[in-house]
Amino acid sequence: MEPAGPFADHPVADGAAHARRGPALVRDDVHRGGTGRASSSARVQEARDRIAIRLRGLRSDAGLTGQQLAELAGWQGSKVSRLQSGRSQPSDEDIRAWCRACGAEGEAENLIAASRQAHHMYTEWRRVQGRGLRGVREARTPRYERTKVIRVYSSSVIPGMLQTRAYAAALLSEIARFNRTPDDSLAAADARVERSRIVRRGGRRFPILIEESVLGRQVGSKLTMTEQLGYLLQVATLPSVTLGIVPSRVAVMWPLETFTIFDTEQVGVELLTAAVTITTPSEVAQYLAAHDQFSAGAAHGSAALRLIARAVSELA
Repeated sequence: MEPAGPFADHPVADGAAHARRGPALVRDDVHRGGTGRASSSARVQEARDRIAIRLRGLRSDAGLTGQQLAELAGWQGSKVSRLQSGRSQPSDEDIRAWCRACGAEGEAENLIAASRQAHHMYTEWRRVQGRGLRGVREARTPRYERTKVIRVYSSSVIPGMLQTRAYAAALLSEIARFNRTPDDSLAAADARVERSRIVRRGGRRFPILIEESVLGRQVGSKLTMTEQLGYLLQVATLPSVTLGIVPSRVAVMWPLETFTIFDTEQVGVELLTAAVTITTPSEVAQYLAAHDQFSAGAAHGSAALRLIARAVSELA
């Protein structure tokens, strides 16, 4: 997992993270500050149930019985029953056929995306990290390379793209200890720093938001933290980086789980036990709106630099 919150850079599954929960469930957990403690099997079923509820709603809105919908789609009546009860996971074509029968073709793509998320967006930390952290970080590199705008909101630690090697190593070592996984934190930190060079290349933008409390949360030694904050002052002036510090004393929004938005296509959300990947357009739009709202209330430019400098002075 590639975290940005307590676990570091952001955890985004790029085809490697295999989900066990649906988009609406993700939204509820994030807004309540949940940590994903329900069992994996419960998440699977709840994700399916939410899709089934949406299918039943479309049928009801169209004024169709289950048998009538089955006849329009060319199915056995039992298939409609299985799909709208959540006992079976619909294929992409099942969803398209259902929406056509209900005269709701415009709903198909969102439902398909939600159904795919139910299969592919949930990754358990221990399963991914079982062989160490370095390989996980390297596996995330292609997603970063092909993204033009990477928006980050971090409520827990300095985002991975802006971390020093010492800060990253201290953080990753603590993650390995907590998860009881092999500690290859030094190699993983090297991989993270190498990937973070992307912020110095042209052709990309990085609107990054950090909660002010993160600046005062010590990771590693005082020297490590002082070096990290000094580096943050440097990268904040890069043309590609727009750094905002969300002030602690101003109610912008309630703190959310750390998330990263890749262009306008995908969101990675990190929980204590899992990485969640969101691709449903309506869900992605909500995270874009949240990022915009945090940004509107954040300190930027010289005001942000002053907050970082104050955090440095408080370490002395």
